[in-house]
Amino acid sequence: MGRMSGPYLIRGSVSLPEAELMWRFSRSSGPGGQHVNTSDSQVELRFDLAATEALPSVWKARALERLASRLNDGVISVRSSEHRSQWRNREAAAVRLAALLAEASAPPPRPRRPTKIPRGINERRLREKKRRGETKRGRSARDW
Repeated sequence: MGRMSGPYLIRGSVSLPEAELMWRFSRSSGPGGQHVNTSDSQVELRFDLAATEALPSVWKARALERLASRLNDGVISVRSSEHRSQWRNREAAAVRLAALLAEASAPPPRPRRPTKIPRGINERRLREKKRRGETKRGRSARDW
């Protein structure tokens, strides 16, 4: 089969360390065939986020905070069973974990700086509103 297509980059030059990934395989649910009861194609990938040294400390703290609801004793778990092949499910789980860590460790967005509407635009809007009001007032049938 060959090697997996890792290393899985999180962001920049930081990648998932292969030695810290814990794999577990089980039978997938759903339709199959003769092959279904003999193959363990579902993949569960576990990564100890709390104990890892692969991530910079700032990233790690951010990820621990943002993924707190998904962590179980500091370990994040990702499952994949969408493919029939264990190999493809391994790839999918690793890519999903890397994307999850990249999103969770990303810096917070810059705060929005409120902008002021230019006076000319506001005056033009008010003039247009007044003109539309005059047009509509002219349509009323008051002179019967």
